[in-house]
Amino acid sequence: MTLASALQRIAPTREGEVLSRHTTIGIGGPADVYVMPETTAQLAEVLRVSHDEGAPVFMLGSGSNIVIGDRGMRGVTIESKAQALSEPKAFRSNEERFLFRADGGCSFAAVSRQLSFAGYKGLEWACGIPGTIGGAVVYNAGAYGGCLGDVLQRVGVWSAEEGEHVYEAAELGLVYRASDFTRGLMTGKAVLWAEFALWPGDAMELRARIADYDGRRLKAQPRGRNAGSFFKNPPEHPAWKLIDGVGMRGYQIGGAQFSEKHCNFLINTGGATAADVAALKAEAQRRVRNQFGVELENEVTLVGEGFGN
Repeated sequence: MTLASALQRIAPTREGEVLSRHTTIGIGGPADVYVMPETTAQLAEVLRVSHDEGAPVFMLGSGSNIVIGDRGMRGVTIESKAQALSEPKAFRSNEERFLFRADGGCSFAAVSRQLSFAGYKGLEWACGIPGTIGGAVVYNAGAYGGCLGDVLQRVGVWSAEEGEHVYEAAELGLVYRASDFTRGLMTGKAVLWAEFALWPGDAMELRARIADYDGRRLKAQPRGRNAGSFFKNPPEHPAWKLIDGVGMRGYQIGGAQFSEKHCNFLINTGGATAADVAALKAEAQRRVRNQFGVELENEVTLVGEGFGN
């Protein structure tokens, strides 16, 4: 029995799925095996079987904040469709907060809006983040002065050695747009679910705040296919200002371009390749390093094979 057929018995599985269909920037070659588990139990079983077969695993999430190489991904690529969200429960007897558990495949923006509209505050800033809860844990996603680490309590993580293991948020090394996952300290582990604690708030006030965030984002961010903010903001200056300062607003290589509207967004103008993205990224880093002495660090992850090198 092939690995694909074994995984098909657990969850919907395809071979050779073109990953550009599943990334927000619209770039990416084929996955050897592409699996879509619908529950955390299915996800854990897919991870176990893949490990037992010695196949590398990549958690795709919703395909945001990522560029996949033109030759695609080897091994097993997983897009979790596990999207359960618990009812609120009291967090601690001496605190007026409520605990929620969300599966790793939940849309972070959808959870933010649902809970904010229901009158729970603490995640309203995430209303426009186009990723999953699992991805938000990995990257400690944030916007408008907030980040998941502010409210995160515990995370369920699967590994071959331990099966499902629960980590306290403080054990994950959460910092600005990074965690022990991004630092390579959680290799072979995957987020199953996350728990976070929110405060009671005024639903109408939270709706108004989200409407304000929506308006600000629409005004500032480009609409084209992109992977979100491409570089992390260095301590002294926002990344867009450095990119603008070296003359790269609107600069284009192949089909990849730094947006005229917000030049820390790298957009696919049509037909962009991963090689185009890698070349444009490297040119921006080179110019900023030479002119300002600052090393721009990716916020978007480049994975897979085929970046022109």
